[in-house]
Amino acid sequence: MPEEPRWLQSWERDAWLALAGLMFKLPSALDAQMLRDSNLTLFDYFVLSHLSMSPGRAQRLSDLAHHVSSSLSRLSNVVKRLEQRGLLRREPDPENPRYTTAVLTDAGWDVVVAAAPGHVAAVRRYVIDGLTKEQVDVLREVACHVAGQVDKSCDEHPRATGPGR
Repeated sequence: MPEEPRWLQSWERDAWLALAGLMFKLPSALDAQMLRDSNLTLFDYFVLSHLSMSPGRAQRLSDLAHHVSSSLSRLSNVVKRLEQRGLLRREPDPENPRYTTAVLTDAGWDVVVAAAPGHVAAVRRYVIDGLTKEQVDVLREVACHVAGQVDKSCDEHPRATGPGR
């Protein structure tokens, strides 16, 4: 017989529902701002922005996927689309040609530089402004803790692989 679940207390459920609502609302709001102002998705912007801050404006796709919290397959699809728009290019890694590197183009640089002020304004409006420094510190701590728990769980229970999975 399965073990009885550890049901959430009312205060835990309230916190969970608030977080779940945030997980749906915030990305949608930031995505809408990006699409309206820059014709980019939020994820597109994260990819381009991360490349813009990388040495040589380049990074291995596997490392980039990790930094933008993505699977390699999702990132590859986005990179292909961004490459078709001329915002980045793929090339063999100079240190090991078995790897592929994404390189931000000058056009990609221009797009991310133009998009950054609107993105920062939206982040301030939706997240930062109205919070104290202490609240922002707690927000960072909680977000890092939850992300770490997810990463730990993924490491302990890797996704099944093989035919049909």
